Amino acid sequence: QVQLVESGGGLVQPGGSLRLSCAPSGSIFNMPTVVWYRQVPGERREWVARIVSSDFTTYADSVKGRFTISRDDAKNTVYLQMNSLKPEDTAVYYCNALIRVLSTTAPSNYWGQGTQVTVSS
Repeated sequence: QVQLVESGGGLVQPGGSLRLSCAPSGSIFNMPTVVWYRQVPGERREWVARIVSSDFTTYADSVKGRFTISRDDAKNTVYLQMNSLKPEDTAVYYCNALIRVLSTTAPSNYWGQGTQVTVSS
């Protein structure tokens, strides 16, 4: 069974950078749409960035100009490059993707388990 796996979280000082990765655990046909979300305990999950198969990207205003979402279709991996990190970026970051496991199946929605990003001095 395919699972979505995030990696790359950690502790970083304000102004620093991290790169998150999101990839399926097994073989798939394609992953046309991927969205990064983040959530602070006790608050709503917040949309951060989206990329679609045409490489069209959109960003939340709070991260625009600092975060970059990109994809490597050969590796079925989506990245979130986070620069100029601020303490308010601290959250659990989740990857959400539409995945078509086989060329003959419809896409299904998958969520990763989340990766913690902490921005603190």
